[in-house]
Amino acid sequence: MARPDPRDIAALLRDGERSFSFEFFPPKDEDGEQVLWRSISELEPLHPTFVSVTYGAGGTTRDRTVAITRRIARETSMLPMAHLTCVGHTTDELAEVVTALTEAGVHNVLALRGDPVGGPGTPWLPTPGGVDYASDLVAFLKSRSDLTVGVAAFPEGHRDTATLDEDTRVLKAKHEAGAEFAVTEMVLRASDYFGLVDRAAAAGVDFPIVPGIMPILNLASMRRMVELSGREVPDEVLDRILPLQDDPAALRAEGVRIASELCETLLEGGAPGLHFYTLNRSRATREIFEALRLPV
Repeated sequence: MARPDPRDIAALLRDGERSFSFEFFPPKDEDGEQVLWRSISELEPLHPTFVSVTYGAGGTTRDRTVAITRRIARETSMLPMAHLTCVGHTTDELAEVVTALTEAGVHNVLALRGDPVGGPGTPWLPTPGGVDYASDLVAFLKSRSDLTVGVAAFPEGHRDTATLDEDTRVLKAKHEAGAEFAVTEMVLRASDYFGLVDRAAAAGVDFPIVPGIMPILNLASMRRMVELSGREVPDEVLDRILPLQDDPAALRAEGVRIASELCETLLEGGAPGLHFYTLNRSRATREIFEALRLPV
């Protein structure tokens, strides 16, 4: 059996070995830059399958996303994946980004529609001369490049889709456009992730779907992030977290414990790996790795 291309995330996911990956975002200032690269250096010894770099609203971090993925590709042992969105770009501009990523040695992209300029929950306004949906972006990328293309998936459905059936149809359209794997937004319940996988399989979507993980380290910030995605923190999680809300250290420890238990359940249930939303910090991810006794 041929070994998978070490630069191709989809091939690595299909190889059968569990994938562990981390997500970073482009910082806004020099202090944030130092925090980011310190975290990257602390997480590199965990030998992630890949790492991803997000793309700011409206394409606002385009140059920094390319620069960070370029540096990861050239200066670390890690395999980078750049996010790319439809928002704020014409197809000519998207082609320029693809060229810049390819020249930077980046071979993998996560194709996203992106949030509306006004933020989640506001009306979607197409960019004249651009593409409107993630499936269109996937098709554009596959027609213009040799990039491996992944997409987002939503365990409880995207906030802009009316039903789970509609959400599944959107995921299938991405698959049919040429997407080769998916990464979910943060999973709050294992049952939601497994439900997504079952719906996708029933619709003929057979690519790997990697669950996204973010531990609760601060209740207020987690509630805000969950609200932005149109969801709620599950009651069974709140029952464990709320009694600790006046003890930040205990709350954080319980949040890491809850995330570790979730990771165990997901892996035992057949998830192809885990994708950690690090928020450019390394400590919580390293703690979960230790709790799971994952090899490094």
